[in-house]
Amino acid sequence: MSEERRMRIGVVGYGHIGKYLVDKIVREGANHSMELAFVWNRRREKLSGAVDPRLQLQDLSDCQRWAADLIVEVAHPCITREYGEKFLSVAHFLVGSPTALADTVTEAKLRERARLSGNTLYVPCGALWGAEDIFKMAERGTLKGLRITMTKHPNSFKLEGDLVQKNQEAMSNRTILYEGPVRGLCPLAPNNVNTMAAACMAAHTLGFDGVVGVLVSDPSVPDWHFVDIEVTGGTIEKTGQVFSVKTSRRNPAAPCSVTGSATFASFWSSLLACKGHGGRVYIC
Repeated sequence: MSEERRMRIGVVGYGHIGKYLVDKIVREGANHSMELAFVWNRRREKLSGAVDPRLQLQDLSDCQRWAADLIVEVAHPCITREYGEKFLSVAHFLVGSPTALADTVTEAKLRERARLSGNTLYVPCGALWGAEDIFKMAERGTLKGLRITMTKHPNSFKLEGDLVQKNQEAMSNRTILYEGPVRGLCPLAPNNVNTMAAACMAAHTLGFDGVVGVLVSDPSVPDWHFVDIEVTGGTIEKTGQVFSVKTSRRNPAAPCSVTGSATFASFWSSLLACKGHGGRVYIC
């Protein structure tokens, strides 16, 4: 009997999550019928001595030459905006920075490219608890509201715009940095609110304009990331009762880290789920 063909994985980005995924694929990939196709990083010197030179991709425009079955982006939203269509034209694509999809043009282009290519645009749950249930409610038309509050230490944020100053002023007191539609928050905290962006994709009937994001800077939680999710469903006309779900996720995190410890394992689980689901968006 011939050996089962291994799925070839290309990893774009070699930060904390990228390195974690590369190491997992090298150590455990064979157990899951997968192997490393290539690794790309903006700073190539970071790959030196860590990744086999034969697997180091120099130019993302040449990604098709490496025959990857799945390309995983864990670098920065700008990579998905610039190369997402290219990735989807040659492979399934796991977008690890879904804040990129807050840009309406990018989201529309990637949805269309997935449809035309037959490849799947995967959106990982990350720190989002209950993504599948949120998606099911959206599909049934019963999802009426979604609010996500993320709380981290001020040093765990990488912010843009006026949130930089607000966060600096929050070093001594708990401060709400932002409260409003997630679409407006994504450009201001592109590395920190991927969980919210994933929620917007799951809650597709609300989207980036309908899902409310609350970003809280709290100096009293140096080694935790908190994610509180409030889901609102329909109302029973006769009684006025409203369906609702509230979850609180407490994720241990190294001081000053952007990503909580449990999120790494969640990414690996998402990657293992990327087996091809047709030309559409799939929450995993």
